[in-house]
Amino acid sequence: MQNGMGSLNFNHLRYFWAVAHEGSLTRTAERLNLSQSALSVQIQKLGRQIGHPLFDRVGKRLVLTEAGKIALDYADTIFKAGDELLSTLAGSQAIRQVLRVGALTTLSRNLQLEFLRPLVGRLDVELIVRSGTMRDLLAGLEAHALDVVLANSAAQRDATTRFRNHLLNHQPISLVGRPRPGKAAFRFPEDLHFEPILLPSLDSETRAGFDNLLDLAGIRPIILAEVDDMAMLRLLARESDGVTLVPPIVVRDELQSGVLVEHCRIPQLTETFYAITLNRQFPNQLLGGLLNVHPQPERPPAPG
Repeated sequence: MQNGMGSLNFNHLRYFWAVAHEGSLTRTAERLNLSQSALSVQIQKLGRQIGHPLFDRVGKRLVLTEAGKIALDYADTIFKAGDELLSTLAGSQAIRQVLRVGALTTLSRNLQLEFLRPLVGRLDVELIVRSGTMRDLLAGLEAHALDVVLANSAAQRDATTRFRNHLLNHQPISLVGRPRPGKAAFRFPEDLHFEPILLPSLDSETRAGFDNLLDLAGIRPIILAEVDDMAMLRLLARESDGVTLVPPIVVRDELQSGVLVEHCRIPQLTETFYAITLNRQFPNQLLGGLLNVHPQPERPPAPG
């Protein structure tokens, strides 16, 4: 039974869908061989039928409204289902699924690989991985440009957001360095009076906790470098004669090969890793499998 809105016009919906993904009325009109005015009229008709405007114009750009984002989410699902229907009826099994992943620029590549490993190499899956700041990645998540964000801190939640923080893992924090044949075992924190150190940047939660420990011990460390990129910190750890504060997973290959050794763990410190998603009516089905592979770990006991 129809309601007062009548049946949805799928031609109007497809025009809207094309413009939303293209980001430009002009380019979409050229690609569809339509005039801009005709395309604009079709989208306005869809907006009137839905009862909400779908785009705001900001300067020369078209920006999706909240209603537009919801409509795009539904349109993506509808047209993807249509493609799958055609493929199924044609006897094709090669339906490729896409997972769009955002990861903090500073996040360990090893950790990202551990999360994505179940999908790596699957011919029916395309992985799109983007790096960026927490702010940009969460904006991409809210705009449905990303399906999940990998980070080492939880997203702040309030009444206006729909973020969900899935705890993936707790990682210990260690001091690592090149082997020290003939030297005594590393003493923490005493040896940091004279042993130079490479550290994560000041905005790292790990760094804040470590600095607090050294303040309590009355130690002012000899800092060789402060690095906010884990890949760079890993390279510097291999080249430095000092020690490096890092989760062991970041330098896992170097520890296994013996290029680096773990001098000591910092029992008071751990680093947590999260997969951040958005509460969506139509979540990416690939995500469910990944999050089930990484059940929420038990929290380590509080030091004491």
